[in-house]
Amino acid sequence: MKLLRIGAKGAEKPAILAADGTVRDLSGIVSDIAGATLLPEGLARIAGADINALPVLDAGQRIGPCVGQVGKFICIGLNYADHAAETGSPIPAEPIIFMKATSAIIGPNDDVIIPKNAIKPDWEVELGIVIGKEARYVEEKDALDHVAGYCLINDVSERHFQTERGGTWDKGKGADTFGPIGPWVVTKDEVADPQNLKMWLEVDGKRYQNGSTKTMIFGVATIVSYVSQFMSLQPGDIISTGTPPGVGMGIKPDPVWLKPGNVMRLGIEGLGEQTQNVRAYSA
Repeated sequence: MKLLRIGAKGAEKPAILAADGTVRDLSGIVSDIAGATLLPEGLARIAGADINALPVLDAGQRIGPCVGQVGKFICIGLNYADHAAETGSPIPAEPIIFMKATSAIIGPNDDVIIPKNAIKPDWEVELGIVIGKEARYVEEKDALDHVAGYCLINDVSERHFQTERGGTWDKGKGADTFGPIGPWVVTKDEVADPQNLKMWLEVDGKRYQNGSTKTMIFGVATIVSYVSQFMSLQPGDIISTGTPPGVGMGIKPDPVWLKPGNVMRLGIEGLGEQTQNVRAYSA
């Protein structure tokens, strides 16, 4: 299933992309694509509905973040060996965990705003894991049982804040609009192998990233198990799993940074596409 949230900010309706390409209203079945809806029984309730009998929503409406009320937005850093190399960083011995503010979350086609005092805004196409069942000290062999599905994420970053302002990476990751997610959650039954998905990102029509999840250092099952050793994972939590090479900071000899007027387009095989216009901050 492809589950999405559609409508104005703060008033999104839960919806499903039907086989005929129409967007159907799930409001009569679930209250939101969030929390308990992502439990196995919640997804079973949707799967058991007569989708073709549900009201059709205007597909031209804004698509909101594919998961509502996200409790934790967890990220894995330097999870592709070739991306680590382009940033001049060693390959990590264990997954690098950092947090992205949930206030950064926006819809897949909402504008990305460059924050005040930003110098080096950058892009990162990433596979997102959507948690569907509480995970605490989970073994790797059982980890996928706790996954509801997958989504596309643009882990927008400000490299000056991230690497040159001291402390942790979080301050370069959590600005408002720095977390476009969606267009939809694709349930795991529709993703045959999350470790073999093509992914790409373009800025103003130029393709900078062209990779695959098969080159991840730590795969989905490893990540879910590993993170669960340090914090419990709840339904609706999101883990962004890292990016392949081709980010702006890795371009030699002169890095390329986002600027107002740029248009980012990105996608992952089977998980849809996003388009974001980049704008300057305005009080």
